[in-house]
Amino acid sequence: MYSSFPADAPVVREPLHAPVAHLVRGGVVEGIHYGSVVVLDAGGQVQFQLGDIEAACYPRSALKPVQAVAMLRAGLPLDGDLLALAAASHSGEERHLAGTRRILELAGLTEADLRNVPDMPYGPAVRDTWIREGRQPSRIAQNCSGKHAAMLWTAKLNGWSLADYLEPEHPLQQAVAEIVEDLTGQRVAATTVDGCGAPLFAVSLHGLARAVSRIVSAAPGTPEARVADAMREHAEMASGAGRDVAALMAAVPGLLAKDGFEGVQVAALPDGRAVAVKIADGADRARVPVAAAALARAGVDPELLTGFSGAALLGGGREVGRVRPVRSSEPLAASACAQAGSLGAA
Repeated sequence: MYSSFPADAPVVREPLHAPVAHLVRGGVVEGIHYGSVVVLDAGGQVQFQLGDIEAACYPRSALKPVQAVAMLRAGLPLDGDLLALAAASHSGEERHLAGTRRILELAGLTEADLRNVPDMPYGPAVRDTWIREGRQPSRIAQNCSGKHAAMLWTAKLNGWSLADYLEPEHPLQQAVAEIVEDLTGQRVAATTVDGCGAPLFAVSLHGLARAVSRIVSAAPGTPEARVADAMREHAEMASGAGRDVAALMAAVPGLLAKDGFEGVQVAALPDGRAVAVKIADGADRARVPVAAAALARAGVDPELLTGFSGAALLGGGREVGRVRPVRSSEPLAASACAQAGSLGAA
């Protein structure tokens, strides 16, 4: 436990986002993505910030490592690939489905006990195959099914009811909220429902970075360290083949990375250096290069990040530009909690 008294909840307001990425075509800025970025040093202090890192935001699936820590603290006996799956936004590959079924089997439960929303697989290639084969949406194919299977097992181990395990008032979700506040170091600002049906807690981008920093730097054998180890060692179980977060973890030794819908990305190194990114318009094409630039700010060798520098913009079938992190270091007029900066020359 890091603090018995988390700080006040972040303010719910329109975030003071700043430009974080440019679409540069033929040497001209064709478009701008706004967002916010925070980089923490190994001591947990803010090393760099851009935009608004203190406004309340929804981390979406970037919060899954924290949810997994909460389940381990509540007695969930998972490690390795199945723990990685419990923290996954998986692509719906057969290994993901088999792993989810294995968690349910260990819990003495079945797919019928899942309460997440039925969906097609998240991975485009896997989804296309399902469509060609005439397969229908299912709860187990939905990208959060591993988390939901783990939630059910956690609830069963503690003698909690199963049918309502997604209700915010359920003991399981109350335990998750407590750990969210513990690891982020701040009160939850708001609670809503994520796409899969689970409760979603609003924290600041700063708090989210602090949480992932604490997870990667925790002592060996702790729930936090077990989650970090599982996700790093089984990166494709926590995502899928060809996914950018798995590639990022493979490229940077010791890195833990997790993405979330609506342009959220967290990543942290074993010594506690951490970054968190929120792209205002939710664009994935900006999320990856901005996160890579933030990692370079944190001290990661830029040579390790060359494959994540931004998607090419095509004209007539050839590259005529790229999505690049912002280069301007001119200050923006903003509140005291929002500060402008430069993510690096791109």
